[in-house]
Amino acid sequence: MSASYFAPQSLDEAIDLMAAHAPAVIAGGTDYFPSRGHAPLSQSILDITRMPELRALAVSDDGWRIGAATTWSEIVRANLPPAFDALRAAAKEVGSVQIQNAGTVAGNLCNASPAADGVPPLLVLDAEVELVGPSGRRRLPLADFLKGPRTTDLRAGEIMVALHGPPVPEGATSAFEKLGARRYLVISIAMTAVLVVLDKSGLIAEARVAVGACSPVARRLPVLEAALVGQSPADVRIDPVGLADLSPISDVRADARYRSEAVPHQIARALQKAASGG
Repeated sequence: MSASYFAPQSLDEAIDLMAAHAPAVIAGGTDYFPSRGHAPLSQSILDITRMPELRALAVSDDGWRIGAATTWSEIVRANLPPAFDALRAAAKEVGSVQIQNAGTVAGNLCNASPAADGVPPLLVLDAEVELVGPSGRRRLPLADFLKGPRTTDLRAGEIMVALHGPPVPEGATSAFEKLGARRYLVISIAMTAVLVVLDKSGLIAEARVAVGACSPVARRLPVLEAALVGQSPADVRIDPVGLADLSPISDVRADARYRSEAVPHQIARALQKAASGG
């Protein structure tokens, strides 16, 4: 049976096509097509970029929403508050500008790479994913959606529709730090996103820290977050106990020891950058 290309205009149409044809879901296709090499297409394709519900981006007093088919270039250009600076910085690190123009937020998450640039900034924003499938709609925290390398909680017939989050704290700023073998077009050795709120004395009143490429999925570090409260961003102390949830591995990009030694410095730099407004 030959493969078909579908470009539904509505979610209802998309769900029906999913049930009838079990196609591969793509948006920019920046992961899907390179992964196939020169192999001919044997599975039908469902392009989700034509559905308006998957393209909206909004921030309000009630929270924020990013459509699943929003591209990384759209994130870069969006008028977002400082709490989203880490996400904007990560968006600029997703491959080349050409990849950023085509690649989408949902694709980055559903690909479920431990080194996905978009995940740590979304974790510190308390992101939830919205999924639609034959059984209806459901939402779950991004941390629960990502199960492991290349593994998610996406069920058969489901499509990611959007990301949602609560209102960002008043005065919150954020920053993103990435370590790679070179400056551009590189997969992370380690990466960190932070969100901070300072008190009137300039000390940390709230901190959120997420680290990627140092465990099977990017992780928030709640023990470290609690320990950072009351510290000065210019002179933070990163207790190794706060990094216990990380489990860096050795691979072709770096060994586990290098990652372990790099992360505390990366967190400190991110906190200082966020506190100074970038």
